[in-house]
Amino acid sequence: MAIEISREKCVGCGLCLKACPYDAIDLTERKASLNEKCVHCGSCVDSCKFAAILSVSDGTQKRDLSDFKGIAVFAERKGNDLAKVTLELLGCGRALADKLGVPLKAVLPCGSAADMPLKMIGYGADEVIVVEHDELNDYRTAPYTRACVSVLADIKPEIFLIGATPQGRDLAPRVANRLRTGLTADCTSLAIEDNTGLLMQTRPAFGGNVMATIVCPNHRPQMSTVRPGVMKSIKFDQARKGIVRTLPVTFKPVDLNVLILEVVNDTCRKIDISEASIIVAGGRGVGNPAGFRMIEELASSLGGQVGASRAAVESGWISHDHQVGQTGKSVSPKLYIACGISGAIQHLAGISGADCIIAINKDPESPMVKAADYAIIGDLNQVVPSFTKEINRIRKESQGDRI
Repeated sequence: MAIEISREKCVGCGLCLKACPYDAIDLTERKASLNEKCVHCGSCVDSCKFAAILSVSDGTQKRDLSDFKGIAVFAERKGNDLAKVTLELLGCGRALADKLGVPLKAVLPCGSAADMPLKMIGYGADEVIVVEHDELNDYRTAPYTRACVSVLADIKPEIFLIGATPQGRDLAPRVANRLRTGLTADCTSLAIEDNTGLLMQTRPAFGGNVMATIVCPNHRPQMSTVRPGVMKSIKFDQARKGIVRTLPVTFKPVDLNVLILEVVNDTCRKIDISEASIIVAGGRGVGNPAGFRMIEELASSLGGQVGASRAAVESGWISHDHQVGQTGKSVSPKLYIACGISGAIQHLAGISGADCIIAINKDPESPMVKAADYAIIGDLNQVVPSFTKEINRIRKESQGDRI
């Protein structure tokens, strides 16, 4: 498909400039014209209300995807450091890139890159593209969208991954819309299909009762947001070599309509169990809200955080911030202790990244017991307090050293 602009019909309204994701249209003397950045995506055709922009068939029925190579991940920051989900995406992207035999790239919009590019290379990136600008110091939708689209137009990856965080869920659909490509949200598994090389994107559907695998055969990049805590980062290798390069970005006035006047840190107590290394979770077997006190005591003795099953949250025993599973948060702690949790498939999928699972349950045939590395069969009202008491004894004997 080729794009043609009729100078006779063009009235210079500028709508096509706003629609073009590649800044490929210039407006001179109130007439639009294409420049060398045009990739013939067709975004401008639908935007023109005067039928001045036409798509002309060049004899091909499908968009040429051969120029799209490699895998890219969005590098989300947390303050002046990389967010944990970025390291998880690099680990996942590294596995996919090795499968396809292509490079893994990271896209880093920021105010100051500092040592973050070298850190990403150590965690698996072959190349880090830095977009450094004062307007990118704090996250805002429009500038970050412009920066990402600018980089993607330059590197043309076949796959682009973003963390399914609040920031990623805001950014990803806007980038996908600008690039006129598909987006599979909240993925819990990614793989490369052997015979086609397509990205197989798996996510829960229908409230987690169905796992849907989605492919995007006709558009690029193939875009996914990936649930935090599902993927594993690789071991940091300081000796890894990679490329760091910068790309300039030019913002338009419309990109800067939102100004950040002040950043106020939330002082209320909130938890983020997706980043916890130890989680003690309670389920329906806890019995009531008071039962979570012993769960909290065990978590405190281990230096961990409290989780919960969907049943416990829906019963009103604990807030949704603590919910683990496909309808809550996926977690990948070093230790996960499940107390009175039967082990629904949605919950098990949410803890698939845990290094070690201990189940405390009366039912030796429950799915959670079968999925656990270790199981204690018994009444949690007796087991959990005894467990806590023993942990505290060991801690006291070791003079407060972490176990």
